[in-house]
Amino acid sequence: MLLDMNLSPDWVLVLESAGFEAVHWSTIGSPSATDKVIMAWALTNDCIVFTHDLDFGTLLAMTQADAPSVIQVRSQIF
Repeated sequence: MLLDMNLSPDWVLVLESAGFEAVHWSTIGSPSATDKVIMAWALTNDCIVFTHDLDFGTLLAMTQADAPSVIQVRSQIF
């Protein structure tokens, strides 16, 4: 699973403790990389993109691609 820059790297430990392989984008790519670059990396490396950003799902739909999968976390702590 590839975690987008808009999520804390702390998610890596959470996901790994649940049995998932996870990597934060900051450890493998430029922090200023575009969503298209991140999606291309995820596709090439067979990763799911885990993000808070709505743009990834939109990009996937607009390109009519069937991969990579995108998981969007949309919650707030009150």
